[in-house]
Amino acid sequence: MNLSVCIGSSCHLKGSKQVARTFQTLIEEKGLTDKVEFCASFCMGNCQNGVSVSLDGTVHSVSPETAEAFFQNEVLTRIEK
Repeated sequence: MNLSVCIGSSCHLKGSKQVARTFQTLIEEKGLTDKVEFCASFCMGNCQNGVSVSLDGTVHSVSPETAEAFFQNEVLTRIEK
């Protein structure tokens, strides 16, 4: 599974660093480093809705406040299938 967080200027201002930290912490805590390829990327063309997060090629809008719920509802449910 590929998970990336936009670190472009618009998303950076909206909290992409915090979103990335949340995802990295959850990946490590849940022992998913072998199942989730996590990285940062630049503009995904979704600046107005940032923080932009790409999960297996689909762009989602996440905030620092919703990052953990997104991980639980989107990432973990796909892994558990």
